[in-house]
Amino acid sequence: MITKAKDGKTWRIGTSAEVAWIADNTFAGLTIAAAIPPVFDAYATVELPAGGHGQEAHDEAVLALLAAQSGGQPWWLGFLDTGADDIVFPDAPKVTLYAGWSYVLVEAGLEQAATWRLSGEWSFWKGPLPSLMFPADRSWPVSTLWDDDWMCIGGPTALVDRFLRHPGLQARPVTLSQDATPPGRQGM
Repeated sequence: MITKAKDGKTWRIGTSAEVAWIADNTFAGLTIAAAIPPVFDAYATVELPAGGHGQEAHDEAVLALLAAQSGGQPWWLGFLDTGADDIVFPDAPKVTLYAGWSYVLVEAGLEQAATWRLSGEWSFWKGPLPSLMFPADRSWPVSTLWDDDWMCIGGPTALVDRFLRHPGLQARPVTLSQDATPPGRQGM
């Protein structure tokens, strides 16, 4: 087991074993299955705030909905190595997902998802949240792919419904067979 220290604590660094369920069950394309394994009851996309306007409120809403679903269990946080974004632990081993992209994967939680990249440099158009988040029980994942300006989510119907009904989020339901690209956006 590999660990790294930060904030006076030791954090477990994830390996390919922790993300194999994603790597083995996502497929290149424009459907939600490009980011989220097709094993959940419901799926949605959540647009990121244009130009970062309202980013803090957006991130607080996303994290509150996820935390309410998670029951205090640890989360896996994936920081995509774009070469420009803060990956929090730059010397940590990385895992490979999707189209051969490298992520630093750390077992942490809500507080770290909300704060680790706030003090460092982060993508001005995607905000400071990790690019990938899922709880230990894998009951939901949230993924923001490299070129996308929206998040993909899969999980229980009740969780996805809460995203769809949240007045501060621009969320829309998607099925496994439809293009997950939000209207007016261009999928990669």
